[in-house]
Amino acid sequence: MSIYAIGDVQGCLDHLKKLLDKIKFDPAKDQLWFTGDLVNRGPKSLQTLRFVKGLDKAAVTVLGNHDLHLLAMAGGNMRYLKKDDSLLEVLRAHDREELIRWLLQQKFIRTDKRLKLSLVHAGVHPFWTIKKANKLARQAEKVLQSDKAEDFLHDMYGNRPKIWSKARKEYDKLRFIINCFTRMRYVYKSGRLDFKYNADVGLQPSRLLPWFLHPATKLKKNRVIFGHWSRLGIRQTDRVFALDTGCLWQGRLSALQIDEDGAKWHSVDCN
Repeated sequence: MSIYAIGDVQGCLDHLKKLLDKIKFDPAKDQLWFTGDLVNRGPKSLQTLRFVKGLDKAAVTVLGNHDLHLLAMAGGNMRYLKKDDSLLEVLRAHDREELIRWLLQQKFIRTDKRLKLSLVHAGVHPFWTIKKANKLARQAEKVLQSDKAEDFLHDMYGNRPKIWSKARKEYDKLRFIINCFTRMRYVYKSGRLDFKYNADVGLQPSRLLPWFLHPATKLKKNRVIFGHWSRLGIRQTDRVFALDTGCLWQGRLSALQIDEDGAKWHSVDCN
């Protein structure tokens, strides 16, 4: 059995199928780990959701910021709706409710304790242990799966609070948690989030650090697989694997194969 972690698909289903053909994915014995952002901007968001959902236990995913955007729209928050929005096809589908229910059941972080490996969309705040990250994720997931979901999805958008000490109200805490898991790139040494810069590492202001290079990181021996940051491309350190290689932007769609022999990269062109 092999695990294949796959970067942001964003509705690029044809390239996903091309990648699965290349790695000879067998749903009877292999498993796919998706870094989130299954939908939006690409041409086949609806078909991508149906495909991944149809894989059942052969695939798991975490929630990305674009997935949350779809959930917010499905809950009635249309403030950012555009006439040509790629998510309209999902919202008008006959199986819309079934797909939305399935998406609401997905997690913000998934951790395999045996492999000491976690899957997340954007990252894990450097001041959080993996244990704490999972605890906070379960709190946010509980709200999304409750009768408070619609209210929170209306209040979800925003950059504040940017630091945990300022998160005093319930929805402020939830917004901070979700922003860390789905939008974070750079942080200050204090742990404050920055949402302005997404430049290549090394080109950002010196006061900012990529979350995974913060010296106070509490990941220890745990490793994190993430997407979200296409400008990073494939990046591997002793702590992280970055997987978003910009398929949506005519880059590549990449998979990280994890098995007993270690880790191996696979990718296909998205031209």
